[in-house]
Amino acid sequence: MDSDRFLESHVDVVLRKGNYFPDVLLRMAANESRACPFVSDEGCTVYPDRPDTCRTFPVEHGMLLNDRTGASEIISFFRPPDFCQGKHEDRALTVAQWAQDQEADTYNQMTARWAAIRTLFQKDPWGPEGLNGARAKMAFMAAYNIDRFRDFVFQSSFLKRYRIKRTLAAKIRASDRQLLLFGFEWIRYFVWGIPSRNIRA
Repeated sequence: MDSDRFLESHVDVVLRKGNYFPDVLLRMAANESRACPFVSDEGCTVYPDRPDTCRTFPVEHGMLLNDRTGASEIISFFRPPDFCQGKHEDRALTVAQWAQDQEADTYNQMTARWAAIRTLFQKDPWGPEGLNGARAKMAFMAAYNIDRFRDFVFQSSFLKRYRIKRTLAAKIRASDRQLLLFGFEWIRYFVWGIPSRNIRA
């Protein structure tokens, strides 16, 4: 399923109070329990590709930001709900061991990188054009629509207007993870004007 179809079929776009960039949230099933639409009677139907929140459950992560230094620190909470069967396990794991057990390390890192960008959107970068302007649409595409962003990078005049190393271009063509990381960097550069070693006009 490509990104356009997934966004249309499975997400709600929500703008939270005090933020200037929307969140994309998985749309829950239209039943009484409002369960995950990818959970069947047999269990998770997308288990190998489950997102970070599911891999990390019942551990929750947050980002502690130091206003003075700008440094960030990941903090973790263990708050298993009543239905969680994991709390009955005999084996004890650290947060790091649990992440490794669930193959969540890369997912945790990507979530932390995205959280750092999200903090930038506590201030309005759009001005009069607002969220319907070209810059906001570009940022949304880079953050949430990876297939369309790939087309933008490789099918438009992007690579003629910006200098990208060939080795990096090869990586982002071959890897969704590298493309998403590049998208994060592009948002910082395009929206906020934060200098980039990898993107030169």
